[in-house]
Amino acid sequence: MSAPLGSTAASLPGGGGMGLLLDDKTLRILEILSDSSEPMGSWNLVELLEGRGISVSPATIGRTLNRLESLGYLEKEKFKGRVITPKGEEAIRLSQELRERNYYKEQLDAIINTDVLQNFLMVLEARKAIERSTVRLAAERANDAEVRHMEEILERQKALRDQGCSIADEDRAFHKAIAAASGNKALEILYAIISMSGQQSRLFEHLRKKVASPYVTGHLRILEAIRDHKPDRAEICMVEHLDGLMEDVNAYWHHYHPK
Repeated sequence: MSAPLGSTAASLPGGGGMGLLLDDKTLRILEILSDSSEPMGSWNLVELLEGRGISVSPATIGRTLNRLESLGYLEKEKFKGRVITPKGEEAIRLSQELRERNYYKEQLDAIINTDVLQNFLMVLEARKAIERSTVRLAAERANDAEVRHMEEILERQKALRDQGCSIADEDRAFHKAIAAASGNKALEILYAIISMSGQQSRLFEHLRKKVASPYVTGHLRILEAIRDHKPDRAEICMVEHLDGLMEDVNAYWHHYHPK
């Protein structure tokens, strides 16, 4: 259930805590002000919220605006209305990020059962069978441009991780780049198929965070072996990486779903 308009479902920056999960209506108000190039008053916001299917009185909007202004999320321009501040923009970003995290946590908790656990592990075993071959061939055949492409993917991954953002897309891109560098179209197609079967990378990402798994370092070791054209080492690193993912799945299961 959403919190009442003007309150929050979690503490606010500058308000006694670092977490932030704005209730739906408050978040919508900030988003509207963020999108506006002009100051806005209560009546403007009432009309725009109604256009989004949200009914609220001008008095309630006014109290919410005062609250957000006191938190430093909004500034008042005389006789014109209010504008959002950088702190307000950050509040939107943090709230949206927490909502996304909560969504994936709920999804993961809802779908994880014995059958799903076995499915996750089965897909990872299939990936291991395919990717130990693709990474060996990539270590033998990858050219400078392909290695540089992998380096760029991991650089983006590190930058996103440092910003606290999802790195699931870069995770997929890295393994896809390895399959492409193998030079074997059949293996590349098999990887593309199996990597999308029974797994959702963002759910895996949440799972690995829950068990504090440092899986990015596995990518770096794999890249180093490919760059040095060492097939045996590349295969070992890939197997260790995927075995680590299987261990993460089991660790999550046994910790959060004890018998």
